[in-house]
Parts: sequence; structure tokens; C-alpha cells
Amino acid sequence: MDVTIRLAREVDLARILTIYNQGIADRIATLEVEEKDDAYIQAWFGDHQGRYQVLVACVQQEVVGWASLNRYSARSAYDGVADLSIYIERSYRGKGVGSALLEKLEKAAFSERFYKIVLFTFPVNGLGQGLYRKSGYREVGVFQNQGILDGKFVDVMAMEKLL
Repeated sequence: MDVTIRLAREVDLARILTIYNQGIADRIATLEVEEKDDAYIQAWFGDHQGRYQVLVACVQQEVVGWASLNRYSARSAYDGVADLSIYIERSYRGKGVGSALLEKLEKAAFSERFYKIVLFTFPVNGLGQGLYRKSGYREVGVFQNQGILDGKFVDVMAMEKLL
């Protein structure tokens, strides 16, 4: 499968939104519970310009995944640390799309003077953790009962990679 990675454009937002809403519905990647709408994704994209890039993965010119660098903290002491998000279209999960996105996103982060990427994942998301471990991320720890999803407490694992 030939995967092309490029910067996201406004024309990609409908697919980005669809893929993000799949992640929300599947309950394996985020504590978000309500699907997002066009206004949300437009505002989100506006906040992800410059250093905080969004990349998309395309197969035959169709967006099948996306990844973003997110602000970790508003405190200037953390300007070199980015938070990471990756979402893959259901039918493309486990097929190398995430690896391709992560590799390009790390290069973009380094070129934007980030020295560290952190992420937060559910301990039950073995597919995601496999991707991150394979790419050199290490587990920092698990926040117990970090959030509530569908009325149940959810643990969240923190992982990091020094660039």
C-alpha cells in the first residue's frame, strides 16, 4: 500500500472530522464522548498552524488518517514539548499508516524546535501502544481513574520520546 504524507489543507477537514468522530465513537483513543461538528474542526484547524502542524496520510489521494502536534502547556517553560494526536480510519488501522504519519510528524516536530513529544493513551489500546513503542516511545506511567467514559473510570497512560 502506497501512503503519502502531507500537510493538511482546509479541503481535508471533512475527512479529518469523520476520522476523529470514528475515534470518539470507538472509545479507544480519547475521553471525548460527543462527536464534533464543522465549527469545531474549523476552529481546531485554525489553532494548528505554524509549529502545531497537522499532517494527513493519503492512499490514492483519499485521506485515511491524520496526526497533529498540539500545545502541551501554555507555560513558556514547555515550549519545546508537544503533545501528539494520531487517528486512523477504521479500515486502515494496523496497516502502517500510523507509522508513516508518526515518522513524518517527528521530523516536523524536530524542525520546529521541539525536543520532546508526549502522548496520552488508554492502557487497553494495544495497537496504539505497539506503534509508539516501535517508534521509541517509553511509558512514563499510568494515571488511574483519570477520566470517566460511559459512566466508568478510565486509566490513561503517559508516554514520551526525546527527539
